[in-house]
Amino acid sequence: MNTKQRILDAALTLFSQNGYANVYVGQIAEAVGIKAPSLYKHYKSKQDIFQAILDEMKSRYDAQAAALNMNGNNAVADANTFAAVSEDGLVRMGMGLFMYFLHDDYAQRFRKMLTVEQFRDPDLAQLFGRQYADEPLAYQALMFSMLEKNGVLKEQDPNVMAIQYYAPIYMLLTMCDREPHREAELTVLLEQHIRQFSRIYSKEDNV
Repeated sequence: MNTKQRILDAALTLFSQNGYANVYVGQIAEAVGIKAPSLYKHYKSKQDIFQAILDEMKSRYDAQAAALNMNGNNAVADANTFAAVSEDGLVRMGMGLFMYFLHDDYAQRFRKMLTVEQFRDPDLAQLFGRQYADEPLAYQALMFSMLEKNGVLKEQDPNVMAIQYYAPIYMLLTMCDREPHREAELTVLLEQHIRQFSRIYSKEDNV
């Protein structure tokens, strides 16, 4: 791990433990084992470090989505992918993303930080809303709309479908965060959720 990566790793750990506002550049430098002037050679400011963490998270997510044969960002492209997979394939993709968000160290620490900071920092509250609500729901709604037009899903309100699909997944994720000893139990429930959702909304000739 090079110095730039070590700075991001130390910063994310401190942000998740103490909150973004309570961490200073000098503390990040100390955690890395360098002086603040040396840190500024790599990043201009704490905000610059934060943006680099966001970029790193996106890169990790894109790699995970690609490993599952998904785009992960382009709902229209992914609608074509999902239209061609079986129920078992849907489970594999859904479980794969869930386990990534649950166990990827970066994603886990970032979620912990935003969960706390949403009550203290209006900007981070907005980021929390985009990251874990608005963007996933918009992506799901557009994808369900495309699958409906392609004759794969029944004609229903895609925005309601997005909530019905995504909300239980996010709830199970936060339950695993709080009670990691229940992961096996909750992931069984997750699989059952994905299968039931598919069977409820798939047209009969696609089941």
